[in-house]
Amino acid sequence: MIGVIAHPSEEAAVREFFELFKTPWEFYDGKRNYDVLVCAGDCGFDQTAKLVLLYAGGKTQFDSDHDVEIADQRRQRVLSYKKSRVPIYGEGVTFSRVEGNLIEDEISRKCAAYITRSGKSQVARIGYDLFSEIRKLLTCSQPLANASIPTVELHISVLRDLITSCGFPLVEIPPVPEGHRFMVCLTHDVDNPSIRKHRWDHAMFGFLYRAVFGSTVNFIGGRLRLRDLTRNLAAAAKLPFIYVGLAKDFWCKFDDGYLDLERGLSSTFFVIASKNKSGERVDKRAQKRRASRYEARDIADAIQKLMAAGREIGLHGVDAWLDREQGRQEFEEIRRLTAVSEVGVRMHWLYYDDASPAALEKAGAAYDSTVGYNETVGYRAGTIQAYKPLQANRMLELPLHVMDTALFYPDYLGLSPTEARLIVHRMIDDAIQFGGCLTINWHDRSLFPERLWGKFYRELLEDLKTRGAWFATARQAVAWFQKRRATVFEANLTEPEAVCARVNSEDGCDSPRLLLRLHEPGFARPVGASEGYVDLPFQRQGRHALNSEACQRMI
Repeated sequence: MIGVIAHPSEEAAVREFFELFKTPWEFYDGKRNYDVLVCAGDCGFDQTAKLVLLYAGGKTQFDSDHDVEIADQRRQRVLSYKKSRVPIYGEGVTFSRVEGNLIEDEISRKCAAYITRSGKSQVARIGYDLFSEIRKLLTCSQPLANASIPTVELHISVLRDLITSCGFPLVEIPPVPEGHRFMVCLTHDVDNPSIRKHRWDHAMFGFLYRAVFGSTVNFIGGRLRLRDLTRNLAAAAKLPFIYVGLAKDFWCKFDDGYLDLERGLSSTFFVIASKNKSGERVDKRAQKRRASRYEARDIADAIQKLMAAGREIGLHGVDAWLDREQGRQEFEEIRRLTAVSEVGVRMHWLYYDDASPAALEKAGAAYDSTVGYNETVGYRAGTIQAYKPLQANRMLELPLHVMDTALFYPDYLGLSPTEARLIVHRMIDDAIQFGGCLTINWHDRSLFPERLWGKFYRELLEDLKTRGAWFATARQAVAWFQKRRATVFEANLTEPEAVCARVNSEDGCDSPRLLLRLHEPGFARPVGASEGYVDLPFQRQGRHALNSEACQRMI
C-alpha cells in the first residue's frame, strides 16, 4: 500500500492520478506503517517509511536539513528521462549534483531527481510537484509544441520505476484489456453527408478549390496519384449534374463506405441534431461556416443501417458544451432517433472550455470525446486513457488523438501519406507501450472526392489489427475504463501481505477482462519494456486475491 501526503487543494488530482495508475494507495494515516510514501510539496514525512518519494518544485525543509543545494528554480521546463521528454508546466528545481542523476533538465543537463538516504529511509527527491502537474494536464491543454508527448503516462512510469528500482514489488491494474496490447476507438464526425445540400457556400467552394487546384498541385508535386487526380476532376465536373438530380451524390454513401472498410470492427458515428445553427460564442467569421446543412433526422435511414451493423451513434454537439438546456435538447433528439438512453458526445469543431465537463454532464452526456487538437495530432490532456475531468462528478473523457484533417489539410500539418504514416505509427507505439485507448476521427466525407483518404485509412486499420488492438465503440471503451475504476483494492486481515482486488461491475461477455499485473521487486523496468512483470486475468466479477505464494508461482 502506498501512502500519499499532498496539499488538500490537490485531493481531486491525487484521486484521479491513482485511477490512471491503478495501484493500492491511500491518503496518509499516521496509525499505519508504509513501505512507500509519496509526499508532494514541502511537508514532513514519516521517517519509518522504507521509501519516500518527495516531489516539490521549490526548496523544502528536507533540502535545508540535508544541505541540498538548489541549482535553479523556474516555471516550465522539459526534463529528460530514459530518452523520453517530460514537460513540466509548473515550478521546478534542479540540484547541484554531478552523480546519480535519475532525471535531468533537457538543456542544462542538471539533476532534476536523485535518490539518497535519510536515516533508515531511501529518499527519492524529485524537483517538481507531481499532483500539481497532473491537475494542470487534466484541466489545461498541452501546448502544440508538446502535443506528441503522453506526459501523464510518463509521470506514471517515473513513479512506477522509482518504486520497483528501489526493490519494492508493485501490483497494478494496467489500462490494457486481456488478450490485446491496447485499445482503439474508431470514430467518425458526420459533418457533410450530402454535397447536394451545399450550394454557393464555403463547403462547395472549398471542395472545388481542393478538387481542381489543390489536386493538380499535389499531383505535380508527387503527393497525389494520377487516378486520384482524375477522380477529383471528374467529381468537380459532375457537381452541376448532382444539383439537378442527374448524378449521384458522392458524399451521400458514407455509411456504405465505412461499413465496407470496417467489416467486422466497431466504430462510433457522431451526428448533428439540428441544422443551420452555428452555435453560441462563435465569432462572425465562423458563424456561417460552422452551421450544418443537415440534421440527424435527415439521415435517419443511414443511422438505422449503422446501428443494425453494431455501430454506435453519438451526438456531434453544437451548444451542449456551454448550455446544458440546449444540450439536453440535442441529446434528446439523438435518443429519439436511436432509442438509446446512454448517448455520448463530441463537440462540433471541438469547442470546449473549463466549464464544459460540468455543462455536458448536466445535459446528460454518457461520456465526452472532445479533448483533442484541431491543428495537430497528439495528447492534449497528456494521456491515452479515459479520465474523469476534475470539474465533473462522474462523466469520463475519452480523449481524441488522431484526426484526418489535422494530418492532411495544408492549413494544419499538411503531411504526405508517408509522413502521416510515420507519426501515427509512433502513436500506436505509445499505445502499446503505455496501454490505453487510441481514439481516431475519420470524417464522413474523407473516403470520397476531394479528400480520398480511404487508402490511408484502410492501411491504418490493417496496421492496428496486426499490432493487437481491441476495436471498441466509444461507449464500450468508456465502459471498460469504468469497470477498471470500479475495481477496488481491499485489505486482507488474515494475510496482511496479500493483495486483494474486487471487481464491482458486471460487463458483457464481449468485453475483455481486466489484468492484475505484478512488477518484480528490484527490476529497473525501462519505459515501455514488456519484461519485468507478469499478468494474471481477473474473473469477470468478484474478489481476486494475490498472496505471496501466488506471486512466487507467477514469477
